[in-house]
Amino acid sequence: MAKPDGFMLYQRELPEDRLPGERMADYGEFHRIFSNEKQRRQAARCMDCGIPFCHTGIVYGGAVSGCPLNNLIPEWNELLYRGRWKEAYERLSKTNNFPEFTGRVCPAPCEDACTVGINDPMVTIKQNEVHIIEKAFEDGIVEPYVPEVRSGKRVAVVGSGPAGLACADQLNRAGHDVTVYEKADRPGGLLMYGIPNMKLDKSIVLRRISLMEQSGICFVTGVAAGVDIPIETLLSDNSAVVFCCGAGKPRDLSVPGRERTGIYFAMDFLTANTRALLSSGSSSIPGRSAEEVPPNDAPADAIDADGACTADPCAEGKNVVIIGGGDTGTDCVATCLRHGAKSVRQLEIMPKPPLDRSPDNPWPQWRRILRTDYGHEEAIERFGEDPRIWETTATSFGGRKGGAVSVVRTVRVKWEPDERGRMCPVPVPGTEAEMKADMVLLAMGFLGPEDSMFERTGLMRNERGNISTVNGAYETDIPGVFAAGDARRGQSLVVWAIHEGRAAARACDCYLTGQSFLPQ
Repeated sequence: MAKPDGFMLYQRELPEDRLPGERMADYGEFHRIFSNEKQRRQAARCMDCGIPFCHTGIVYGGAVSGCPLNNLIPEWNELLYRGRWKEAYERLSKTNNFPEFTGRVCPAPCEDACTVGINDPMVTIKQNEVHIIEKAFEDGIVEPYVPEVRSGKRVAVVGSGPAGLACADQLNRAGHDVTVYEKADRPGGLLMYGIPNMKLDKSIVLRRISLMEQSGICFVTGVAAGVDIPIETLLSDNSAVVFCCGAGKPRDLSVPGRERTGIYFAMDFLTANTRALLSSGSSSIPGRSAEEVPPNDAPADAIDADGACTADPCAEGKNVVIIGGGDTGTDCVATCLRHGAKSVRQLEIMPKPPLDRSPDNPWPQWRRILRTDYGHEEAIERFGEDPRIWETTATSFGGRKGGAVSVVRTVRVKWEPDERGRMCPVPVPGTEAEMKADMVLLAMGFLGPEDSMFERTGLMRNERGNISTVNGAYETDIPGVFAAGDARRGQSLVVWAIHEGRAAARACDCYLTGQSFLPQ
């Protein structure tokens, strides 16, 4: 183990984030990095408990407990503590193709399942992970993987989000020739356009894409499978096809006034903002620093030199109402603040969670507690209050004569069981209200792959709206065609997408060769 009494000697400590008032002026990453020595001390807190729920990936109480990738967390924590950086990286990369992504954006179910966390603050697993991989890049340890022998088999991977990238990386390691097709203008999928720069700098994504290209993987962008390339062509030109196209169909809100202008899906808003940033050419990694705020070289280029917003749509000077309380909604809050919104409110239909675990939410379950994310911290700094309004939903949109939205009408709800015993939101009479809104962003999640994808490919849809696979595995009813990630399991975490991509790659490899030496 790392240090037998480390969890007793050292307290959990994280690098202080950049201050909200400062970071709202740019799109640089807001997390900072400890010195190597301070991070090693945090790794010393891992007690190698013998029952490492941190890497179980089991679903308890409707949420995952531990890491779905089964990361060898106690092992690389010990190697980190001992300063054996290369070995720590090798152990980390055995189960996770992209720790630089998960170490930044994963909600860390591993930490909620940490045994130390039963009685004390849990180990900083996520921060240890990102420190190992960034040190590996810094030391030149991370290199392209070029197989010594090629199989002669060609595989097309449709979609370049975390599932598609993981699948492509694993199939390349098995020796197959892999081409990744991405309908957007840049590879990365959700990592490129769905997660804002403040959480995941796009140069981090492009750094990994470059490594994969050097490994022999081909990326083709601006091409939609089934439109620009017919499914028949994909099948005839390749030995197998894997669909990792995500769950891009957004959940809509069918209420009166929905047709008004100024109402957007959250992902369209976030994508437009990232495109504006990338077109300015200023997306870069803030410098490393042991204790101080890193120098920021990612200015707010969605705002031009004259102070005008260059993203379209833009929240500058507007009263914005965001409907939906998940990570995407929080990202919208943070982006609107950087645009210079006049006000930002976020409607959350769920009840406000407690500050601490409730008796019916024991360890090692995911903690259902109140979490104040980075966007909420920034809104509190800007406006003096939390932007979230709990147990509230929109009932209609009002507007001006020209058709633009100007009002969101709301009602409070309470959660009651229906005839099947399922908890459902019920409007509370007399709680109707209105709030100003020059822009509304719908961040209510996703309903599976876009309808057009099924129409173009002939793939079957299951009862949840996702790509149907045989016996719940990864091969579809079309021989040689596989599916993975959000397209197969539905909207989920980046870490689950990587898990799915790896598993689909193994299934595809077995189909192509009769066996697979890729890890489970």
